[in-house]
Amino acid sequence: MTKNFVNFHVLISHSPSCLNRDDMNMQKSAMFGGKRRVRISSQSLKRAMRVSDYYKKHFPEKSIRTRQLDLLRQELESILGKDESFDLGLEWVAKSIEVFSSKVVDSGDEEDGGDDEVATDSKKVAVAPWSISEFKYLCTKVKEVYETPLSEKELDQLQKSIEKENARKATAKKPKLSNAEIKDQFLLKKIKSVLSDNTDALANACGKAMDIALSGRMATSGLMTNIDGALAVAHAITTHSVDADIDWFTAVDDLQELGSGHLDTQEFSSGVFYRYASLNIAQLQKNLGDAPREKALEIAAHVLHMLATEVPSAKQQSFAAHNLADQALVSFSDQPISLANAFEQPIKADSGGGFRTPSVKKLNEYWDKTHRGYGLDESCAEFSLEEIDLPTGIERKSSLPDLEAWVRNDGTALEA
Repeated sequence: MTKNFVNFHVLISHSPSCLNRDDMNMQKSAMFGGKRRVRISSQSLKRAMRVSDYYKKHFPEKSIRTRQLDLLRQELESILGKDESFDLGLEWVAKSIEVFSSKVVDSGDEEDGGDDEVATDSKKVAVAPWSISEFKYLCTKVKEVYETPLSEKELDQLQKSIEKENARKATAKKPKLSNAEIKDQFLLKKIKSVLSDNTDALANACGKAMDIALSGRMATSGLMTNIDGALAVAHAITTHSVDADIDWFTAVDDLQELGSGHLDTQEFSSGVFYRYASLNIAQLQKNLGDAPREKALEIAAHVLHMLATEVPSAKQQSFAAHNLADQALVSFSDQPISLANAFEQPIKADSGGGFRTPSVKKLNEYWDKTHRGYGLDESCAEFSLEEIDLPTGIERKSSLPDLEAWVRNDGTALEA
């Protein structure tokens, strides 16, 4: 019986580093089990994956995340101008952004007989991911509406809007609109209606941007649709308590005879981090336009690879903490299940002084307790650099590629 959730549990030991900082330039941290843990935010982890070379290789389309509409127009014109399949003309780009951001569409309600003094300020636009494929579809509909002659009924409605505007008293906050501006507003509202009737096609086009399909999108304005994320990523925390160190550093001025040109400090530490993420297969299939399960499993394997290999880039020129995962445990289950509580009591260093091996053992022990205690029906497999005994129910994999292949095969062993 197929399971809907894929749970990823990754342990990765980072050498001295400062991979994620707060507004005070200090390492991000969290209290867990009454002890301070160093933390790497989920946003930092997801961005590290999204901008990686691995992502670019396997997921060609990535969204454009911005709130700067002028810069967005320039970027889209540059991208679409090189796209041979886009033959609509770049003049539709600005108009389509206007539709999507709702700067004109939601400026007022013609049926509302409210106060004329109410300003028609455009909505603020938050940082949001813009999908290229979705935008191309939007441009097609915008051009289609603008170039299609209005029906007699629509012409009558437009004439009434013009007469109403001409009869309205102009104010400083709401000056009168020209006939061309009134027609533009009328057509923008028509586009909104057309797209509202084609939300599935819009969502399918949006699903080609894998970061949106995985992380979702909160609608901020206009016609931008809400998309529930398929991938939930936890903040990574150290399995043990951490006392940070301080690096006192200088920048030497070669032309200054004595002293340094700059003095400063930087907090840093090392530790074994637990990364957890859960992938909702059904939601991912929906976000991809009702894609087959096989495609979602292929993406799940790529997510596993990135969780085990990608590291945030912060301060890496100073610390070079380019570490790979020590352990990756994957389970197919009926629900998302985090194993973070394996480390609620901070791990103690083993006799040799390290946290890696005891963290790996503790994760497996806690999985076993949870698995047996709740009678979970899971399919589990693990790759580990440590030679340890695995609990009954976890299938051992000799390498990360083998574990990825197991994920692609829906959590079952490949036939010999």
